[in-house]
Amino acid sequence: MANHTEAFMVILVGFPGLPQRFYGFVSVLMFFMYMASLLVNGAVILLVIWKENLHHPMYIVIANLAFSDLLFDTITLPKIMAKYWFGDETISFSLCLFQMFLVHYFGSLDGFIIMLMAIDRYVAICKPLRYSSIITNKVLARSCIFSWIVLATFVPLTSASLNSKTTFCGRNKIISFFCTNVGVTSLSCADITFYKQIIYGLGMVALLVPLSLILISYIIIIKTICTSTRSENWSKGFYTCTTHLLVIILYFVPRVFVYSANQVRLIIDPDVNVLILCLYTFVPHVASPVIYCLRTKEIKHTFVKILKKKRFRILDTCD
Repeated sequence: MANHTEAFMVILVGFPGLPQRFYGFVSVLMFFMYMASLLVNGAVILLVIWKENLHHPMYIVIANLAFSDLLFDTITLPKIMAKYWFGDETISFSLCLFQMFLVHYFGSLDGFIIMLMAIDRYVAICKPLRYSSIITNKVLARSCIFSWIVLATFVPLTSASLNSKTTFCGRNKIISFFCTNVGVTSLSCADITFYKQIIYGLGMVALLVPLSLILISYIIIIKTICTSTRSENWSKGFYTCTTHLLVIILYFVPRVFVYSANQVRLIIDPDVNVLILCLYTFVPHVASPVIYCLRTKEIKHTFVKILKKKRFRILDTCD
């Protein structure tokens, strides 16, 4: 089977215990999830590109995160909708490997981008006088490019390469909405324990290295805020920290739990496992840009100004 991957069709099961009468509900739910992702992430990207007052390092990072999340949803959600809307649940093994690469690529990329966000906040709060000289648009842009091209590529490329060399024989059902390393390795009929350990180790490095740097930076930030004698530093610092900590919790905690649970073979109900996958994958992609728009004053004020201008134009037209 490994020598005929083009003819090897993989079935994406989704929720294995879901009654057929709920298929329409799931497809509509995923459709609105995708539309919401397009709207909120697209709005953030366009605002940052369009408005010169948002051409600052922090907003460059936010736009990169929004673009990464939008691409992730584009390579996964349409296939889920096609499954429950039209019954199109198959994907070729070659495309499955490619989707697996992209899924883990964008997942890793999000972690590194959020790490850049934490570093930006660390310098802004702990070294405010040197911020403009340390963190510039050029520095952040190059850091984002390096994350896109180098940092996020290594783990998913290694995973896809190892899985492409594995022998498959008979099993072709993945209990998930999209192809992941865990799903693809479950199809193998060979002993690939060593492969799994390598991929798990690399995956945890890709998760824990950014997470460790993020936690260290926020510990220092909180310590700096607590030792500050100025009350506005308290409110502004914690205002910023809570925003970013919400995103960190949404992205990192569920991933570390699920990856570790799969490694120790913790038995989780398949439907619950797929639900958890959806919650920690798609919900943050819609929630994080909303959080930034509500909690980042500059973006919120820019968005409000645009809405007011549009409203006045509509009123003038009506008059």
